[in-house]
Amino acid sequence: MALLMLATPVKAEIDGHGPDGWRVTGVSANDFLNARMGPGTNYPVIEKFAPNERAMQQITCVPFYTAAHFTAMSEAQIKALPPRWCLMRNQSMSKAGWVLQRYITPDNAVAAAPPPAHKRTATSGAVRPAKSNKNTATVQQPASDPLFAKAEEFVRELYERYDLAQLGAGADPLRPPMASNYFTSDIVDYLKSDKLQAHPLYGAQDFDVAIDEPRVDPDQPMLRGMITVNVDFTNFGQPQRAVYYLRADTTKSGAPLRIFRVEHGGWSYP
Repeated sequence: MALLMLATPVKAEIDGHGPDGWRVTGVSANDFLNARMGPGTNYPVIEKFAPNERAMQQITCVPFYTAAHFTAMSEAQIKALPPRWCLMRNQSMSKAGWVLQRYITPDNAVAAAPPPAHKRTATSGAVRPAKSNKNTATVQQPASDPLFAKAEEFVRELYERYDLAQLGAGADPLRPPMASNYFTSDIVDYLKSDKLQAHPLYGAQDFDVAIDEPRVDPDQPMLRGMITVNVDFTNFGQPQRAVYYLRADTTKSGAPLRIFRVEHGGWSYP
């Protein structure tokens, strides 16, 4: 029974349909929750979250496991796991750091809402708040569909994983073996080659980007099993768009969703 109770929330975190927000728990009203540079007490404290902090976003946790991994483990293996740490950021995205998982809990009072646009820089890979650009107000969403939401989350995760990799907090999703979790094999081969004309996500050699949330194309969200997701951003003040085409990859077990083509203005790959 204990195993089942623990496995259920883990699946919710992994499949993209977990809580809309998280809050701090178990911290005294006159204290703070330390947020560290890495997942462990050997890393320095870089931020502090208030004891009543709410609407927090969970980026990832370590040890990493899916519900399938968790349920396959014995009780002894579960007990042998180190304490779980999660990379969290506050609602305004002005603070981020690693905290012990036992000090956070789903914030059931938070309503689902798209997060603000992000600011990414080529030099540091940092993620900072940015003003939404003009494209945000003009995007009209197609009819609600769980598959469309999954595709948007899939592309959003690609960008977030890349940001984390630049901070040294995970594998680069543009390099093997992580790249195969997001792209079809021909794109993975392309990313390994010397054919790249510009950055695969931003379509430029240099970039200082304010980026909007990934959105399924409002005019043609799906065609013959292909989902189109647009990512609008400004690079050095110039509006640009990356277009991602996704479909089920039947060459892999379970036919998972994968990106099979990307377009950036005047060029595309593979």
